[in-house]
Amino acid sequence: MSDPLRPRASLRTAVVWEVLKDALERRVKAAGRDALDVLDTGGGTGNFAVPVARLGHHVTVVDPSPNALFALERRAAEAGVAERVRAVQGDAHGLFDVVERGGYDTVLCHGVLEYVDDPAEGVRNAVEALRPAGTLSLLAAGSGGAVLARALAGHFTEAHHALTDPAGRWGEGDPVPRRFTADQLTELVSATGLQVGAVHGVRVFADLVPGVLVDTEPGAADALLKLEAAAAEQPAFHSVATQLHVLAERD
Repeated sequence: MSDPLRPRASLRTAVVWEVLKDALERRVKAAGRDALDVLDTGGGTGNFAVPVARLGHHVTVVDPSPNALFALERRAAEAGVAERVRAVQGDAHGLFDVVERGGYDTVLCHGVLEYVDDPAEGVRNAVEALRPAGTLSLLAAGSGGAVLARALAGHFTEAHHALTDPAGRWGEGDPVPRRFTADQLTELVSATGLQVGAVHGVRVFADLVPGVLVDTEPGAADALLKLEAAAAEQPAFHSVATQLHVLAERD
């Protein structure tokens, strides 16, 4: 938990960060360059962009929110990586209005597909931003996690709605427009021609365990992190994860 390069050293991001960091190391070796060009679509305030820049890479963040991009620039400056982080206002639909097609070694598409009108187009654009040999990191909300969370909260009707709704929503008040299964995400990625390398379930337990237990029980946070990392790789837990992470590469 003490690794300063983890985005906010958070239980909610640690699994994805470890997978992404390993993928970047492999891409560095394959490309023969110490610094990669990374695109973070929907990167917001830089939860991943700033730690990636601290590894020495050049990161372009595309986000529709000017407030988020302002916070990103401030965060990058405080981390001493302002020269390696570029903030660009835009969205996944008009991605190539603001960035170069085929110009990046790695593309992060985290928390984007839930909100775009056409998820298939969002994935295609992310893939088309990659260089001939590139890596895609895709993170999206998992439908099963919403079902489990609503049921454990005692909202059984909403849990049933999320279970049967094609978009994985639990009702009109649901702030997330769309959720996915692991199969749906891998199909979206495979349709672009990329090879899916790994699928991880993210936040399998972290959102369900009472925060007071993690904060007060000695060693609980580290133990929970180890449990999350182990469960993330088990397909049986993908169906109940709050988020799903897909790592894919272009041959």
